[in-house]
Amino acid sequence: MINFINTAPLYMVWTRSVRHPEWLVTEATPAILNRLLFAGDLDLGFVSSYEYAAHPEQYRILSDLSISTTGAVGSVLLFANRPIESLDYELVLLSSQSQTSVSLVKIILEEFYKLRPRYVSGLPAEYKGGEQPAAILAIGDEALRLRKAGLFQYQFDLGQIWRQHTGKPFVFAVWAVREDFCWREPDCVVQIHQELLRCVQQGVTELASISREVAARIPMPPEECLAYLKGIEFDLGLPKQEALVLFFEYLIKRGEGAPGTLPLKICG
Repeated sequence: MINFINTAPLYMVWTRSVRHPEWLVTEATPAILNRLLFAGDLDLGFVSSYEYAAHPEQYRILSDLSISTTGAVGSVLLFANRPIESLDYELVLLSSQSQTSVSLVKIILEEFYKLRPRYVSGLPAEYKGGEQPAAILAIGDEALRLRKAGLFQYQFDLGQIWRQHTGKPFVFAVWAVREDFCWREPDCVVQIHQELLRCVQQGVTELASISREVAARIPMPPEECLAYLKGIEFDLGLPKQEALVLFFEYLIKRGEGAPGTLPLKICG
């Protein structure tokens, strides 16, 4: 599981209400969970959408579950002190926490704006390169903290830009299950899927209290946290599936997605 604020409606309910000690839970960033799932160290996980596109033969996607947004997401942001159009050939620092966001910002800069920036990977707080980046991609709680600090003149919301250029929502993360685990433990997959859906449904009804509980992590006012969480969506209905397909088509075109990515393999 990912323990960012944007997963709190699921995570908080899960930790206090699911009683299956045989289900061992690993908490990490999306990039780490991607590697663990691909290596077979996890059976299923909340991973970057990119991970499914990179290794579609390995996974199925659990139905009706995602981290997505229809428009601005608020926590996948490109920070800069200049307009986005002026980033041609400039250095952009890319978060090492999520490959989906890295690929999305490259699609936005290169495909939508026809720019050719230079890239370096890392975390803003740990970057020690000689050349200072002209823009910084940050995700999750780190993006919320940078947004709160107000150090940058421009904050480009990737979900909003994707929506403006495609008319579609964007799916940042999905629940991917390894194919071998689906075949080996189908009843367990169903059980976990049902619990995840229950937790999401309950969490969405408790957004106000969850916001009060987690807002101090940034820190941010609870009402600001609530407004942010109201913009996060957790479904994977047909519009989200169509948006995933479009994102994957971009990845395949760019040589980042495997040819067997489409059609989507959704279970449950």
